[in-house]
Amino acid sequence: MTPLRKIPAIFYRSASGAEPVREWLKALGKADRQTIGEDIAYVQYKWPIGKPRVDHLRGPVWEVRSSLGNRIARVLFAVEQSEMILLHAFIKKTQQTRESDIEVASKRLKEWIDGQSN
Repeated sequence: MTPLRKIPAIFYRSASGAEPVREWLKALGKADRQTIGEDIAYVQYKWPIGKPRVDHLRGPVWEVRSSLGNRIARVLFAVEQSEMILLHAFIKKTQQTRESDIEVASKRLKEWIDGQSN
């Protein structure tokens, strides 16, 4: 049996050193953090996968879908250079992921890519 190959997950870091997804996770309760962490790990081992755990949003941006009891969490990510870059996260309040959330993730991905080429 071949061992599972895991793609590494890394947190997007802004020029000022902030890691918005890590900071968002730290603000959640332990059970919520654990659920989201398990969902991210599942994606790391199973990538590429689709619904219900993952959904494609636009271009290179995907979302990890986590159910937290009566709330829904999303972690937006992209896979670049065989790494899962965690770009943006939020508790979902509407049926559809807001365009503004996708824009935040796209902007952060562009910054991350630009930073890699320096």
